[in-house]
Amino acid sequence: MVLKSIKLSNFRLHKDTKLEFSDNLNYIAGGNGQGKTTILEAIYYLCTSRSLSGSPDSEVTSFGCEFFEVGGTFSDLASNDVRIYYDSNAGKKSMFLDDKQFYRASGIIGRFPVVTLVQEDHAITMGSPGDRRKFVDSVISQASSAYLKILIEYNKTLRQRSFLLSQIKENNSPKLFNQLSAWNATLVKNGSELIRHRLAFIERFNEYLSNSYSRVMESKEIPAIHYSFHDETDKDKIEETFYDKLSELKDDELRRAVNLVGPHRDEFYFMINDRELRKYGSQGQHKTFQIALRFGEFFFLKDALGKSALFLLDDVFGELDTFRAGRISEYLKEVGQAFITMTDFSKSELLKRTGEDLLMNVSGGNVSYA
Repeated sequence: MVLKSIKLSNFRLHKDTKLEFSDNLNYIAGGNGQGKTTILEAIYYLCTSRSLSGSPDSEVTSFGCEFFEVGGTFSDLASNDVRIYYDSNAGKKSMFLDDKQFYRASGIIGRFPVVTLVQEDHAITMGSPGDRRKFVDSVISQASSAYLKILIEYNKTLRQRSFLLSQIKENNSPKLFNQLSAWNATLVKNGSELIRHRLAFIERFNEYLSNSYSRVMESKEIPAIHYSFHDETDKDKIEETFYDKLSELKDDELRRAVNLVGPHRDEFYFMINDRELRKYGSQGQHKTFQIALRFGEFFFLKDALGKSALFLLDDVFGELDTFRAGRISEYLKEVGQAFITMTDFSKSELLKRTGEDLLMNVSGGNVSYA
């Protein structure tokens, strides 16, 4: 799968930008605040209907404008047009695939897979358990529509059960306790399915992670991700463990009115040579692990979906040493289409460029081809 072209209207600095891309590597150079990362953000919008930075739609609209629009043409076995339109006056976003409107992000996630390697990825290895869960959920959701559907239902259950716990804390009604039992059953059913998907994913993904890590560093270090649900790895005992933990923490949940048990509380442990990366890893090991995660994600999705994802790399080369920059540039040859931003081409001697690659310069939201 490749993105052939894109059009941006009133999208941050880009008032009216039209671009055609190479099927291979697309290098986008520009100073800070000139609009180069905005191009990646627009591509991410087309693939997910959401902002790469997590910004609300209202903040993406160019200052003083009443709307923004992003459109693009993807080519795979067939050609598909995607368009995202946001009306700032109505506060409404409309999304279209081949001129047919869809109403939820789940209608497009996974159809045009995308992988991002951005500076904020440091949170995956250094941040909270929620950052690691978000990474894993995003990868599996692109590979499996079934997982995405269960995840959406599970999150709905969490919200409804949380509201019920608050009511019980206030009213202590026996009738409400009966409702809690019903919600517990739904929580365990959907949550157990998520846990099984995660266990299966980690078992498979560790091979992709290991391969990518060795390609980036050519070292003897062994990376791995460990995951279990309350120390339970037997897929046939997940429900039993789930109910046991609910019973054990029932009083705490009622007292605090908080969902304390389930995959939304789980941790993924990133390891190097059986030592936890977050506690013992060097800065270089963290960065290498982050890069390996994203390359591993790319090749995992390629095998799972039977097509290549778009690979977005935001200013990655600027903070890498010469060795790793050269290794990643070489590795990118195996990716296919990728979009790579950088502040300038000062490290261009490290880039394994070919005549089919495209170079662009961005200044003040205006793009020129180098």
